[in-house]
Amino acid sequence: MPSPVFHSRQHLLIDADDTLWENNIYFEQAFEEFVAFLNHEHLGASDIQEVMDELQLANLAAHGYGARAFARSLKDTFRQITGTPDDDPDLEIVERLGLRILDQEFEIIDGVIETIVALRPFHDLFMVTKGQEDEQRAKVARSGVEELFDAILISDEKNEATYRSAVTEHRLDPAKTWMIGNTPRSDINPALRSGINAIYIPHPRTWHLEVEPITGANSVPGKLLRLTSFRELAEYFVATTPEGGQLSGESC
Repeated sequence: MPSPVFHSRQHLLIDADDTLWENNIYFEQAFEEFVAFLNHEHLGASDIQEVMDELQLANLAAHGYGARAFARSLKDTFRQITGTPDDDPDLEIVERLGLRILDQEFEIIDGVIETIVALRPFHDLFMVTKGQEDEQRAKVARSGVEELFDAILISDEKNEATYRSAVTEHRLDPAKTWMIGNTPRSDINPALRSGINAIYIPHPRTWHLEVEPITGANSVPGKLLRLTSFRELAEYFVATTPEGGQLSGESC
């Protein structure tokens, strides 16, 4: 039986969207339907995406993340491209493309539940997610994994202050605290800069506005692990994997 790398109790902060369950694929599907509905004579999907990216970034401060903010950005994009007036009924159709995500049946990522169950006896587990609180709370409730976590932390943004606040509020030892997620911008880089450790588990459909180079891994206090799947956490944090075997991972 392989020995765990971390023999003492660790504090694991785990991202939700696209780490525990699928999320961005539903926004991508809605955007594809939006492009088809717009059916623009000259602009392709990439051109429309550029317009929407600018509007989403402009809207973040006031409206944050989530399906409602996304629906607003779809409407703004439609108005900007078509010049349609605010009372055009097409705007209601566009808005529904985004709001439909609120009721989307989503999928827990393979290996998540059994791995969390395996981690729970040995470590403290915190779900850390960002977005509109009511939207995120609803997803947490629908996920069926809420009871497996010691606490659910929801913030408007995930940055250095978010992680420092979590450490202070829950009296965590930074050297034994790990942020686990798929986005360099929100999960990995700010966690490392805050002085805790990070585990990067890439997702092939990560939102492109959350993608950036992982920086500072060799010049900040936190350690960085790179894994290829959620299941691989078991190699480092429990004596055996949920299936009783050893998994492989890459550390740096």
